[in-house]
Parts: sequence; structure tokens; C-alpha cells
Amino acid sequence: MIQVILGKRGSGKTKRLIDLANDALKSGHECIVFVDDDKRYMYDLRHEIRFVNAGEFALGEHRSMDWFYGLLGGMLAVNFDISIIYVDAFAKLINNTDWDETEELFQRLESLSRLHNADLVLSVSGDPETIPEFITRYAV
Repeated sequence: MIQVILGKRGSGKTKRLIDLANDALKSGHECIVFVDDDKRYMYDLRHEIRFVNAGEFALGEHRSMDWFYGLLGGMLAVNFDISIIYVDAFAKLINNTDWDETEELFQRLESLSRLHNADLVLSVSGDPETIPEFITRYAV
């Protein structure tokens, strides 16, 4: 299952994502991953949550939708116990803010999530009025 935390820049999406990740531990999820583009929020998460600084794995223009899909797929391939992956700074990680170009990626992520029984929670910055329906349908 995919869920999207949707809102304009500065609307509190990251704080909400961090709170959701920390609360997931109380719900019995044991293997939780939090992906961000830098280390800024690493210490806001409980120590049981695996923090991944994706910025260490691809810099600038090397980030792409395929790279991002491979990053998540690789995590799930080596650890079958991951139950939830939280992703902050989604647009930066895929190096794309033209949301119309991301429909195939969302379809691939949905399949990946189902295949590995792992939920994905993505932080998407943008005006909810201009974000395509294939993304807003995942909004929580």
C-alpha cells in the first residue's frame, strides 16, 4: 500500500512523517525504514528505526525515478522483514517535480509494495490542487 503525505512546502509534512514512523513502532511494526536526502532529521527518529541517508548513494543529477525504485527494491530484496518505508523529500530523491511524468513510477511502487508486503509512505511537496489524481488518491 502506498500513502502520500501531501502539502505545500512548510506545511509540516516532515514532522508528520517522523511522528508516523515513531508511532508505527507502537503498532507492532518491527522493521521500519526512514529514507531522506540528508541527515537533518536522523535524531528525531527513535533508534529502532533504520535511517537511510539516500544522499550518500547518489548525488545530484544521478538521482532519478529508476535509481529511486532500485534503491527501495534493493532494500526490500535484502531484508524481507521491512514492513514500512517512510520517504521524505520524495521529489528531490527522484529528481523530478513534473508530477505528470511520475505515473509509471507510482504504478511500479504500488506493485513493489504489494509484492513485498511493505507499505510506502511518501512526502510529496506541492499544491494539492495541481497534483494529478493518480497521486492524490493515495493522500492521507
